[in-house]
Amino acid sequence: MKKKLISVLLAMAMVFALAACGGGGESKEASDSGSADGLIKVGIINNDPNESGYRTANDKDLKAKFTEENGYDASFAYSLKNDEQITAAQKFIQDGVDYLILSAADVSGWDGVLQDAKDAGIRVILFDRTIKADPSLYEASIISDMDKEGKDAANWLKNQKLDSYNIIHLQGTMGSAAQQGRTSGLNTVAKKEGWNIVSQQTADWNAEKAQQIVQSAIDAKKKFNVIYAENDDMAKGAVQALDKARISHGVGKDVVIIGFDCNKWALEELKAKKWNYDGQCNPIQAGYIDNVIKKLQKGEKIEEKTIYLEEKGFDANEITDEDISKYGI
Repeated sequence: MKKKLISVLLAMAMVFALAACGGGGESKEASDSGSADGLIKVGIINNDPNESGYRTANDKDLKAKFTEENGYDASFAYSLKNDEQITAAQKFIQDGVDYLILSAADVSGWDGVLQDAKDAGIRVILFDRTIKADPSLYEASIISDMDKEGKDAANWLKNQKLDSYNIIHLQGTMGSAAQQGRTSGLNTVAKKEGWNIVSQQTADWNAEKAQQIVQSAIDAKKKFNVIYAENDDMAKGAVQALDKARISHGVGKDVVIIGFDCNKWALEELKAKKWNYDGQCNPIQAGYIDNVIKKLQKGEKIEEKTIYLEEKGFDANEITDEDISKYGI
């Protein structure tokens, strides 16, 4: 009886030992790789892909990169509203993603949820747009220099040496990094040069709203000779209002047209000299994000927390077919 009891106890001890080894090894593998199948689990929060051609291209680029074939288990959430994005972030945290990848609708309000992510051991990478938050809450910010985009466009406008500067300024969604940067860039140069801002209103990136704003200015008989639209869709809407009123626009015409994003169709308008200037906003960002994740996975340090995308601006008198093919989105 005594021998039988010892045998049972030894067998039980071996079972517990095997369970402990197996459990410990399995837990470490899941932790190191992001999931039991070796995939890195990412939650990607972006703006609505239908917002613009730029956003469509940006979403397509992300979906092409963050696939199982490339080692990722990716989930996507979309909204143009900050509170809805924050709710999506909270869900991704609850789901236990390894990385939270974020293009914020608004620059403010993110400290709390990003702190929750940090407490949960989730790394945050910003893309496309920056936010106002403690830099310790995210690993890297891969962004366009929106303020530089605005200043470059405004300085280009200054170099046109117009007889007068009466500007309709069509703003994007208020509070977004793109709106703040491109508005700041224009305002800085306009104040210094003494330009007249005839109208400064948000059209929320929307062509129809932009058309309504410009039509209202025309109906009110306001004098203007420049339209500075913070994206191509709003520039298109503005041009529709001008066409309806039979007001000429483009190179050597009554109204200078400035847009941003470099949609292929917009660059075609530029080459046809119906527009004057288009500022690039680079939507191809997934490779930058993937590179940061790979470095972090290897335990490497990210030297520059803010990583600026390479961008340029295009003049109607200089753009080529090669530019349209290479940079048009």
